[in-house]
Amino acid sequence: MDAITTQPYVLGHSDIELRRLAMQSAFWGELTEEIFLRAGIDAGMHVLDIGSGAGDVAFLTARLVGPSGSVLGIDRSENAVKRASARAAELGLDWCRFSVADVEAFETAQRFDAVVGRLVLMYLSDPARTLRSLARHLRPRGTFAFHEIILNSMQCVPPIPLMSRLAQWVIPAFERGGAEPDMGLRLPATFRAAGLPPPETYAAARPVAGTDSAGYEVLAAVTRSLLPAIERFGIATAAEVDVDTLADRLRDATVAADACWLSPVLVGAWTRIGA
Repeated sequence: MDAITTQPYVLGHSDIELRRLAMQSAFWGELTEEIFLRAGIDAGMHVLDIGSGAGDVAFLTARLVGPSGSVLGIDRSENAVKRASARAAELGLDWCRFSVADVEAFETAQRFDAVVGRLVLMYLSDPARTLRSLARHLRPRGTFAFHEIILNSMQCVPPIPLMSRLAQWVIPAFERGGAEPDMGLRLPATFRAAGLPPPETYAAARPVAGTDSAGYEVLAAVTRSLLPAIERFGIATAAEVDVDTLADRLRDATVAADACWLSPVLVGAWTRIGA
């Protein structure tokens, strides 16, 4: 197989970023579970979770497959794998383990019933090529199931100036960092380019309004992880972003305007390879 170029992960692998991933998972976990259920992830299956980060998608999957199944989560960050492994032990998920590996060059003799991932294909230099490579590790009738974002789908009614500024900071930072901000819309084409059967798809989002939504903290946290890139690319200064007060300012502006905004839409796509 020809060498595959690995891109840097624009959000980094700091402890702050790993905590953000856990917060994000709590916010979007039900949406991902819906995709995996529709894809047929079930008890007794052996699943590969790529780009595991802090482990939350692997934990969700482990609960679906139960102790009669297994989950292997891979991530290229040793720090992420250590944290995910410790969390799995704390949760008593003995059938969920993690390994340091680059998904774009992953090799194993093990065969899986499914390969899953959330918000991972958007960071790959050639996601279709990676899916073709991963298909070699699926058993006959194995399943691919992925959950990806449409960052440009954020809407707010009535409009809030702070939300507009956030989009102008966050989306270019992802783009200039090499990520595809609207990977959710590219999933069907990516599956086809990988030689996979056309996927089924399903899209959903979380509305944010009032004082109690976790959406304010989730958006502020991703902005915090992106802040080094935002500054490095000259998009905005740390003083302009003022990330320490960002969640409160978002909440206050939303409540003051009696507004409701849509967190980015997530698209799920799943398919099963031929026997």
